[in-house]
Amino acid sequence: MLKQLPNGKVMAPLLQKTHVSVVQQLFHPVSCTFTYLIGCLSCKTALLIDPVLEQQHRDLAMVDELGFDLRFVLNTHVHADHVTSGGNIKKERPTVHTIISEVSQAKSDFRVRHGDSIRLGMLELEVRATPGHTAGCLSYFLRPSSSHDGPGMVFTGDALLIHGCGRTDFQQGDSEQLFESVHNQIFSLPDETLVYPGHDYKGRNVSTIGDEKTFNPRLSKSKEEFKKIMSELNLRYPKKIDTAVPANMVCGIQD
Repeated sequence: MLKQLPNGKVMAPLLQKTHVSVVQQLFHPVSCTFTYLIGCLSCKTALLIDPVLEQQHRDLAMVDELGFDLRFVLNTHVHADHVTSGGNIKKERPTVHTIISEVSQAKSDFRVRHGDSIRLGMLELEVRATPGHTAGCLSYFLRPSSSHDGPGMVFTGDALLIHGCGRTDFQQGDSEQLFESVHNQIFSLPDETLVYPGHDYKGRNVSTIGDEKTFNPRLSKSKEEFKKIMSELNLRYPKKIDTAVPANMVCGIQD
C-alpha cells in the first residue's frame, strides 16, 4: 500500500480518523519533513511528532482548528536537517512537555527509553528504540484501541523511510545496528501496520510493514548486502547539520 498525491507533490497530506483518534500528516517542503499531529477525540488532547521550527504557527493553528489541547511534543531523534519547534512551542504554551530519547542526551522535559509508553487519553504510543541512523532514534507505535480502529500506525522518523532508510554515516550511525533495529522492532509489527516516515522526497505519504518487508530496496536484502549498500551511498554532508544538531540538543533553543 503506497499513497501518492497527484503529480507527485505533497499538497494535502493525509488525515486518518477513527472513532477515538485523529492523525493529521503535515509537510515541510524545504526539508521534506513530515510532522504528525495525533489527537484523542475522547479528551480532546493532542501531541506533535517531529515539528519543524519554521512551521510552528501552522502546526499550532491546526491543533486549535481541530479543537485540541496540545500536551506533548515528541522528537524521534536529534535531527540534522531541521530545527525542532519544541522549545519555542513551550515558550508559547508552557503546559506542553517535550519528549526525546534518553540515549540522545538532548534537553527535554521527559527522556524515554525502549518499552516506555506515552498515554494521551484513550491512546497509547509504545516507544521502540530503533538506533542506527543515530544512536538515539526512536519509533512510536500507536496501537489500535479496538478492533474497529483499523491497523496500527508506526511513526518511524528516519529509521525506516518509504522504500528507503536514513543514512548511517554520522551521529553515531551504524548500518548493522539500523538493520537489526528495523527488522526486530519495526518489521516485527503486523504486516498491515501503516508506516509513517519522517521524510519523503518523492511525493509519497504512507506505506505498510508488509510492503516495506517485500519491496524496500535496501532493507529487504540480507544484512551484508544492506551494509554494502549503505557504505557506498556517498551522500553529501547535510547542509544544516552544523546548526541543527546543536540547536536540537537544547530542544531547538540556543541558551
